[in-house]
Amino acid sequence: MEFIDLYDADRNVKIEHFPRGEKFENGLFNAVVHICLFNSEGKMLIQQRHKSKKNFPEVWDLSLGGGVQSGETPRDACKRELLEELGILHDFSNERPLLTFNFQTGFDDYFAIEKDVDLKDVKFVDGEVQNVSWASEEEILELIASGKFINYYPSLIKFIFDTRKSRNAFKI
Repeated sequence: MEFIDLYDADRNVKIEHFPRGEKFENGLFNAVVHICLFNSEGKMLIQQRHKSKKNFPEVWDLSLGGGVQSGETPRDACKRELLEELGILHDFSNERPLLTFNFQTGFDDYFAIEKDVDLKDVKFVDGEVQNVSWASEEEILELIASGKFINYYPSLIKFIFDTRKSRNAFKI
């Protein structure tokens, strides 16, 4: 069984080692992360979720997403998830989230990193990912429009592509 920490609205840990998947009270929040891995050509690594996944089976998604486990920081979770699900090692010690979404029950930190990865070197974990590909912004938007990609707001995809290097909400 996996365990998570629960936080208050300021991200102070309020409950440690809470069983993942169990319902928790209002006013407490969990933490998740997403990774958008780009290559030097400006394409994002996208993953096709495994057919056995409960949510969005066989649908394409961002490079990676996962929960922050008890005792982990979001950077720790990114490093662990990327290695566990795709067999890719990356040092996140100097990475900060590109953006954070506050959803009803938690915080979702989006990290954008650049790393050239040969798709032949990607290792799939049973039950998580069944395929990967490099995709341009336009290709991802087409997949969203066709219902073959998780239904992210197109403006989010555009924002991630636009700001992945500058880390600013405005053009310099």
